[in-house]
Amino acid sequence: MLKSVAVITLDTVGIFELGLLGEVFGIDRSDRGTGIPRFELTVVTPEPGPVRTAAGFSIDVAHGLDAARDADLVVMAPFGSTEAHKMPDAVLDLLRESLQRGAWVMSVCTGAFALAEAGILDGRKATTHWRYSDELAAAYPEVIVDENVLYVQDGNVITSAGTAAGIDAALHLIRQELGAKTAAAIARDMVVPPHRDGGQAQYVDRPMSITGCDTLEEVLVWVNSTLEEEHSVTALADRAHMSERTFARRFKSETGTTPSAWINAQRVLRAQELLEESELSVEEVARAVGFGQAVLLRHHFNRDVGISPAAYRRAFRGAAAAGARVQSA
Repeated sequence: MLKSVAVITLDTVGIFELGLLGEVFGIDRSDRGTGIPRFELTVVTPEPGPVRTAAGFSIDVAHGLDAARDADLVVMAPFGSTEAHKMPDAVLDLLRESLQRGAWVMSVCTGAFALAEAGILDGRKATTHWRYSDELAAAYPEVIVDENVLYVQDGNVITSAGTAAGIDAALHLIRQELGAKTAAAIARDMVVPPHRDGGQAQYVDRPMSITGCDTLEEVLVWVNSTLEEEHSVTALADRAHMSERTFARRFKSETGTTPSAWINAQRVLRAQELLEESELSVEEVARAVGFGQAVLLRHHFNRDVGISPAAYRRAFRGAAAAGARVQSA
């Protein structure tokens, strides 16, 4: 169960990435009636004291690495230099020990270089900021680098791409540990889209969000609230006051995908939530999210998530219930 989180910081730590980890895991949302548990966040560094950030100012880190020894999740924050082999041995040892005892180990952006130097990415799929993916692959040929994803999970190791991709990775982990409802509640509170992850799949493609779409956000929000209905391109273009051709072009530009793919992904995401939270049968879930028939739900669910709806329910109903128990404790 994910309760305690430790973030390792080094000189020239990325302040945005450190901040997003604090936003996800350091804000107490347990009193908001959303079922979100309170995480215990600890920021650590090899020698407690001032740690210089990439923005030029320093932060005071009061805890040494020993404070991370029992954390459920150990995160390597990004640092200025990608020459991970120059980092303290104590940090590399902590990363190895964390994985060996069964904790989650995660990196954001260039933090992947530390995981690679520790040897825990050997033979695993991993990612980092696209600017450094070639460098990571060249320096650590045993690592299977994929620069075309926002994050990768391989076993208990999660690596994320640059900056805000750390949010997607963190929400993915929360979804696995505490269920879709908790991840969605945190995403709503942060005003970011919940990441449409692959559940048990090893890696996840770029998500398709609602917020940030300049001209189509209102249409997308409406579609997301009426997934059980049919949504043709003609009807959507009319609602957006555009020709079908202009709508299709704008949709691709703003979401990175087609209307049908976007809607189907939204339906799969909603199906995940219903499978976790409701007693609806798979056939009823299919109708509730707009697929109509269970066979269509199974097709899209298997393709996006990697397992069947029934298998997902067996695996993740327990995570959702456990999240509720943490909240009530």
